[in-house]
Amino acid sequence: MAVKMRLARAGSKKRPYYHIVIADAAAPRDGKFIDVVGAFNPMLKKDDANRVKLDGEKAAAWLKKGAQPTDRVLRFLDKAGLAKREARNNPNKAQPGKKRQEREKAAAAAAAANG
Repeated sequence: MAVKMRLARAGSKKRPYYHIVIADAAAPRDGKFIDVVGAFNPMLKKDDANRVKLDGEKAAAWLKKGAQPTDRVLRFLDKAGLAKREARNNPNKAQPGKKRQEREKAAAAAAAANG
């Protein structure tokens, strides 16, 4: 049984609120879960202390038992100092696309020929 540490949506329409839960990977997002280890309220400001509430002892215990956190939950755990999140590196993201690079080369060549 693969166990995940993930977000389960609660709250009402257009007012999201998430519980950080331990659940079987095959269970539905808002379905049956094993344990609740925290809560996340995205409606609060990013610097608000109550935006993410996490029971560190429970989360650490489940991580030791082998629970796999999702990307978003891993961010919360990293900020709390309970798990290490690898820095992502995408050096090609800042570069323009192929067509734009070709246009820029053509424009530079035309400017060099004219100037």
